[in-house]
Amino acid sequence: MLLKKDILQDGHPTLRKRAIDVKLPLSKSNFKLLHSMMEYIENSQDDEMVEKYSLRPSVGLAAPQIDYSMKMFAMKTMDEKFETLHKYAVVNPKIISYSVTKTYLPGGEGCLSVDEDITGIVIRSKKIRARVNLVNLETNEVEEKVIKLTGYPAIVFQHEYDHLLGVMFTDKIEKTIPDCNPIEFKEPEIAEEQNLSTQ
Repeated sequence: MLLKKDILQDGHPTLRKRAIDVKLPLSKSNFKLLHSMMEYIENSQDDEMVEKYSLRPSVGLAAPQIDYSMKMFAMKTMDEKFETLHKYAVVNPKIISYSVTKTYLPGGEGCLSVDEDITGIVIRSKKIRARVNLVNLETNEVEEKVIKLTGYPAIVFQHEYDHLLGVMFTDKIEKTIPDCNPIEFKEPEIAEEQNLSTQ
């Protein structure tokens, strides 16, 4: 079980490397790694587990954050309308198109690999299309497909994707409020609290 101590912090060289492609079919160790990453996210979204193990809540975790410089990440989040669950274990993703329309999180992004007091506004594309190998963590089947994401899930995906490129959200923080519309969460109080503790 992954714990807070297992997550690398900014300054560690692995976080600045470009991750390597993962060989397919997936090895047993890489399946296990993806399971562990998703388990951390789900545990971090459980209040009892957060308190018991001092976990930092998150919606995503990339392999480089736990010192594996490979193109894999896991994410689990609802969209901003709280209607659709986006739960993905992703291998060798490639974003193939970005929308011209931009957006950002009004509360700023955060990251498990960055001190939790540090957040910042980052401009992201509102919509993306990505070619990915999706891993079904129940059956361990892998399916190559193109997915389309909009709004908050698209931001989460882009944040995790950056980790595979050796890019941190702190590299992209805006000094002023961008001239584009922020993500609007269904519940106003969520907009103030929602930041990306991903990695």
